[in-house]
This record gives sequence, structure tokens and C-alpha cells, in this order.
Amino acid sequence: MISTKKLILTMALAFSLGNLAAPAFAAETASHEQHATTINALELNAGQKWTTDAPLQKGMNTIYAAVSKALPAAHEGKLTPTEYDAFSKEIDTQFTYIVENCKLEPQADAQLHILLGQMVGGLETVKGKEPSQDRALGVVKIAEAANAYGEHFDHPGWKKIELPH
Repeated sequence: MISTKKLILTMALAFSLGNLAAPAFAAETASHEQHATTINALELNAGQKWTTDAPLQKGMNTIYAAVSKALPAAHEGKLTPTEYDAFSKEIDTQFTYIVENCKLEPQADAQLHILLGQMVGGLETVKGKEPSQDRALGVVKIAEAANAYGEHFDHPGWKKIELPH
């Protein structure tokens, strides 16, 4: 199983090749606006969504379900530390599954790595590795990245996650 640290290092290398490491792995996101700007670095494929494969769709469906379940409780301050830990473990599992099984063409894969970088940033917050940020913000960051996925990747049946205001 690939650890989050190893996944981050792998994605950092991929991003550095495309000069995208800085926005994807910013040490801290000061606001939702700054985070949204980084997600906007994603690009469409000549105006069309990128093609996905079955493993990517499976992993993202599971991430979507986990985020949709955790987000309301996190927003209300009712998610327990144990629930945050279980959520982060599920997201880690799906990242590993996607990285090991997803086979996209190189340009689509590069866009996916930008997106996964955003999710890893949220995951680090969920795990409590950014003490200046509430763990709930990590769930929101992952939800924002999941929504960006739906805007940039062709995933039949994908629906936007409603974010708290």
C-alpha cells in the first residue's frame, strides 16, 4: 500500500515536471478563495472533459460517497476525531487504488494529478497535520476538488457535492 507521504512525493515530482508543484502543494491555504484559485489551474481537453476509466470512476465514486457522508457532520462540528480518522483512511485507500489501477492518457493523467494534489492537501488537514486549520476544512477542500473533478472529467452520473456556506 502506498503511504500518503509517498503519494505526495510522487505527485510532487509529477507536478514539478509541469511547473505546477507550488500551487498544488502550498503549505497552507489561507482562504476558500485561494483554494478555489488553485483548483482553477485544471484545464479541459480542448474544451471537452477528460476521458476517465473504470478504476478512476470506482475510486472517485467511493470518495464522493465518503465526502457526502462526512461533510454535513463536519460542517456542524459533529464529526468525532475517530470519524475523521476513518474518513481519512477511506480517502487514503481510494488514492492508493486510483494510483495503482487508473490508466489515463498522459495529458489526462497530468490533470488528474493536479486534482489529487488538491485532495491530498485536504486530506492532510483532515488528518490534523495542519494545526492552524480545523479538520472540517479538509473535508471541504476534498469536496471542492471532487466538484472540480466533475467539471473536468467525463464521469457519467457525477453530481456536484453541495458545499456549506
